[in-house]
Amino acid sequence: MEIYLDANATTPVLPQAREAAMAAMAEDFGNPSSIHSTGLKARALMDGVRARARRVLGAATGKLLFLSGATEGIQTAVLSALGALRDAPTQPELLLYGATEHKAVPEALKHWNALLGRNLQVLAIPVGRDGRHDLAWLREHAPRAGLVCTMAANNETGVISDLDGIEAALAGSAALWMVDGVQALGKLPLRLAERRIDYAPFSGHKLYAPKGIGLLYVREGTPFTPLLAGGGQEGALRSGTENMSGIAALGAVLAALEEGRAFRDHATLAAYRNRLADALLQAFPGLVFNAPPELCLPTTLNFAVPGISSKLLLDLFDAAELRVSGGSACSAAKAQPSYVLEAMGLPAWQTASAVRLSFGPVADAAFIDEACARIRVCGESLRESCLDPSAPGQALPADGLTRFVVDGACCYLLADSASRRAVVVDPLPELTERLAQWLGCQGYELAAVLDTHSHGDHASSAAALWAAVQRPCGEVDALGWPLGADAIDVGALTLTRLAVPGHTRDSTAYLLHDATGVRLAFVGDTVMPGALGRSDFEQSAPLQYGASLARLEQAVGPHVLLLPGHDYDDRFGSTLAIECAAQPLLADVLSGRIDAAGFAAAKAALERDLALTEYQTVACGARVDSGRALACSELSLAALRALLGRHPDLLLVDVREPYEQRLGQAPELGAAVRREAVALSGLPNALTRWMALPAETPVVFFCRSGNRSALAAKALRRLGHEQAWSLGGGLALWPRTTADAADAALAI
Repeated sequence: MEIYLDANATTPVLPQAREAAMAAMAEDFGNPSSIHSTGLKARALMDGVRARARRVLGAATGKLLFLSGATEGIQTAVLSALGALRDAPTQPELLLYGATEHKAVPEALKHWNALLGRNLQVLAIPVGRDGRHDLAWLREHAPRAGLVCTMAANNETGVISDLDGIEAALAGSAALWMVDGVQALGKLPLRLAERRIDYAPFSGHKLYAPKGIGLLYVREGTPFTPLLAGGGQEGALRSGTENMSGIAALGAVLAALEEGRAFRDHATLAAYRNRLADALLQAFPGLVFNAPPELCLPTTLNFAVPGISSKLLLDLFDAAELRVSGGSACSAAKAQPSYVLEAMGLPAWQTASAVRLSFGPVADAAFIDEACARIRVCGESLRESCLDPSAPGQALPADGLTRFVVDGACCYLLADSASRRAVVVDPLPELTERLAQWLGCQGYELAAVLDTHSHGDHASSAAALWAAVQRPCGEVDALGWPLGADAIDVGALTLTRLAVPGHTRDSTAYLLHDATGVRLAFVGDTVMPGALGRSDFEQSAPLQYGASLARLEQAVGPHVLLLPGHDYDDRFGSTLAIECAAQPLLADVLSGRIDAAGFAAAKAALERDLALTEYQTVACGARVDSGRALACSELSLAALRALLGRHPDLLLVDVREPYEQRLGQAPELGAAVRREAVALSGLPNALTRWMALPAETPVVFFCRSGNRSALAAKALRRLGHEQAWSLGGGLALWPRTTADAADAALAI
């Protein structure tokens, strides 16, 4: 059963609301504008829901209209206010909104301000570290404002606005006041008629009603302009035939809220939140809450864990079937810091790694029990992977290669559990703390920290890593190789080095040997997937580049996996054979069709005026990949079943990270299916083996959403195995039993 903890984004439809919606579609399906009996029944239903909504909202007077949701309500309110301001006796200068408002508000202000030609200055009302509005600032600016927009409670942090304080700050101002009531509905008493609130929009889907139904309250006497004109429905306030099934469902939710049986009281919800907070602190001892709980909704927690990204936490929770969010659902898909937390003045690490946990007011104790248990299991899994800096825990021994990527730059960690030794290749400053913490947690000896060359886009962090693990590096050369050593042993594996000047004068490849020969090579930027390292730096050796490539070919041959220092397109690795097919210039120099001088001249032409990368860093190579486009590797569930029928022994590979794999189950596809768990970060460990599979063997990758598995499939296809596939949509779209789905809906 999934535990849904993202109720601030949306909620399942309450069972009685589903029944009411079905009845409205099957029995009371009339058009409320019709004057026959069927229409009159629909009208009576709609009027009854409106009357109930007035009681729940404390809005005995004023307009209360049904519409599609809060976004439409916000547009209507802003249009109404700005339209009325044209005729105001004193022309305002400002439009004000809370700095932590939902994006729908500032975007609506900017849109209608421009469209109506008002050209008023749009300003954000600052908030304090507690997320509440700066009332002194508001009091100072309110006299010049035409419209002030605030929210009753914040959707990301749950911070409850001081509406009484805001009302006092607006005393003496002619500004109209809109309050976004979306998150307050069912959780806070709004008492609309008792306040000078002019507009208040609501969305049904945030409180167990379907998507597509909402409310807009307009205070008696407040200016109003319909957003939609047409047939005159809703008393000509909002044209378009009313959404009767949505209205019926909303009415059922409001009835449950008014009766008080299904919804928990504030004290119960606060106790639930405290239990969840305790479980989080037990699971992640270094965790910090981003807003003071005493000022927040009793159903919302927003937190961050030092040293752990929000993406990692989301993947971890999702594997345990705990559904949480990285912030607002409207912006969670964008990898950006939270503007809400930035407005609160929180440190950058908190704004970039925040996670929101929110539950609905019908949650029960059993649901909270299960959520707390799974949260604790998530903490254990993270500690077993040495990923929680504040709680080392009992680590499971790690073996093999792990790849890290920062803005296209690659760093590799080679570990051996038998000897408990590790080597880092091409360390990155951003990873120093993480690598040191991992080594300490595992108890591994750091045998070497190697650079493949002197880098142009960042300084080596080798010295910083040695300092972080509190060990001297010993006598090493400029790239970290121990003086006097011919090889570095890492358990049964051995590293040797090969000078390959060209990209830089000190460029070096590190060859990893096992009992059978060279397993793979760390080649830095000498050869990258689809590109050769540029050789126009001051420290480059362009005339030596061609000979270095020939020397590399002689040492590793055409089919050994090459791991690059930069990988801008997540191709993970390549071989000289693959790159010769993709890069004509490389093929020419290795075949002798062009000499060293001609090669250097051709490269210089390619590298002239190279632009910065998408990360605004120096591009370390010019793309000369002429390879053909790869066919789509995504498999639908139906296509997967068909493939399984032809190949019952296909290879199914879980590319989620180990901390996810320990928590989540793989799809059940039959006993004959071969299974592997190879994390995307450890993909280089298995690429060579998969490349050697018979051409007809399907390899199907899966992950949580299909994104990581798509990268793995594309990488293996580029390396020549065309039967590499990705499960489209990942485990998120894998069929669930009806019972599981129903349980999840009822639980929150």
